[in-house]
Amino acid sequence: MIYQEYEVTTDERRGQSARVFFYIQAYTESIAVDKRPLVLICPGGAYAYTSDREAEPIALAFLAQGFHAAVLRYDCADYDESAEETAGDAYEVEPAARIGVARAVALVYQHAEEWHVDTSKIVLWGASAGGHLAAHYACTWYDEMPALTGLSRESLRIGGLMLAYPVITSGEKTHRDSIKNLLREKRNDPEERKRVSLENRVNGHVPPTFLWHTWTDGSVPVENSLLFAQALKEHDVQTELHIFPAGGHGLSLADERTVSSFSLEIEPCCQIWIDLACAWLKRLAGKAEAR
Repeated sequence: MIYQEYEVTTDERRGQSARVFFYIQAYTESIAVDKRPLVLICPGGAYAYTSDREAEPIALAFLAQGFHAAVLRYDCADYDESAEETAGDAYEVEPAARIGVARAVALVYQHAEEWHVDTSKIVLWGASAGGHLAAHYACTWYDEMPALTGLSRESLRIGGLMLAYPVITSGEKTHRDSIKNLLREKRNDPEERKRVSLENRVNGHVPPTFLWHTWTDGSVPVENSLLFAQALKEHDVQTELHIFPAGGHGLSLADERTVSSFSLEIEPCCQIWIDLACAWLKRLAGKAEAR
């Protein structure tokens, strides 16, 4: 394995940056595989922080299945629950977090030949608020992101989207802390809330999508995934959706590898999601060129 770490600028005015950690399968002529898909991981954390449980363990799980992986530690609000407001008032989460995704994707294209990446299968994976970030990027890479970053569409294109118990809506079934931390002082602005309610933002440029959620998620209701899946259906975006009957929020791998000190994240019925996701990724046909 080749390990690389990069810093990417996300807001020059405020001096903000994000970090990307790449886990690259070492190329060898003795293995027949030349180019491999790459999964870019956006951990959850309510846009307050990026969860360690949904970062390197997820990368290593995909690495073990023969894929390249990367973890993006994107801009967050640095939320302090004991304070009235966030701790880092000067920091901007939106659109800085999305710009971090864009620059990470562009890095993959920049090093694709060196790292032997199948650029038709650069896939975003996001959990919870990281799922919102990944989905927001997937909905805007074609139209908004070139103007925001100065990068070409060819260097921003993604071939797939994978979401685990994602935050999607800012409506009735929202996860309020995620939207609060994302929009900060604009969190009560109806137009801003509508703009980040992603069931309203799906379009024909969203790549094929894999989603999973649990029916009993008490923090981010399953309706978030259902709303997004319905919007994807309306725009004829190839989608695979799995709803598991039990399990709370933030399950990550749902087994002992990512259990927290509270021991609430082991859920046997959900542990198959990583195998389902990898099978989907192997079947992914790289539809992005046609979109």
